[in-house]
Amino acid sequence: MSQYIQFQRPDGAAVSGYLAEAAQPVGAVVVIQEWWGLNDQIRGVAERFALAGFTALVPDLYRGKSTVEAEEAHHLMTDLNFGDAAAQDVRGAVSYLKGLKLGSGKVGVTGYCMGGALTVLASTLVPEADAAVVWYGMPPLDFVDASKITMPLQAHWATQDEAFPIAGVDGLEAKLAEAGVRYEGHRYLAHHAFANETAQGPGRLASTQYDAAWAQQAWDRAMRFLGQHLG
Repeated sequence: MSQYIQFQRPDGAAVSGYLAEAAQPVGAVVVIQEWWGLNDQIRGVAERFALAGFTALVPDLYRGKSTVEAEEAHHLMTDLNFGDAAAQDVRGAVSYLKGLKLGSGKVGVTGYCMGGALTVLASTLVPEADAAVVWYGMPPLDFVDASKITMPLQAHWATQDEAFPIAGVDGLEAKLAEAGVRYEGHRYLAHHAFANETAQGPGRLASTQYDAAWAQQAWDRAMRFLGQHLG
């Protein structure tokens, strides 16, 4: 079953989110949107997690707004306070799922593009989470205090990513290694958004390209990782 629900941030403010419930959950996961907003595609991702046994909650970071236009998406993302979104919206979503006590009771965080960057931040700001999976997105390195990451972290990077160049990934991975983070990184000969099935055909951004084979391999790796740490 899927529905929109309300949950509380640590500061007491209410946030809505899309909840996709697993029939027999082994755990739960917070899914963080791309810069487009809480749209059909990210709801579909949540449904896929639910089918795989993880009840999924997508916080509505844009408060009801979404778009198919890159320029508007850029404005929406630019207006978002990333620190607040991670420390309040995402943390509140993790706490909500923890309160449901689903399966193991453990909760992970995962996100794509902008959501990937927020997942990295959440790994430093949401100690209640039990694992995190990053999909081709990262914040500026200056905002990453790797010493605060206590959960296991998995990441999926595209070597031809123009939005998040692989040189930046090298820098992030060096910080994670120096801090002793339990980290598992995978790189794919792919472009940005390679796991987004809508990044293909007419209308897609030139810098993005869906790749079904790499997307499936990354998904399988994510499922193994989440099953290990949340199951």
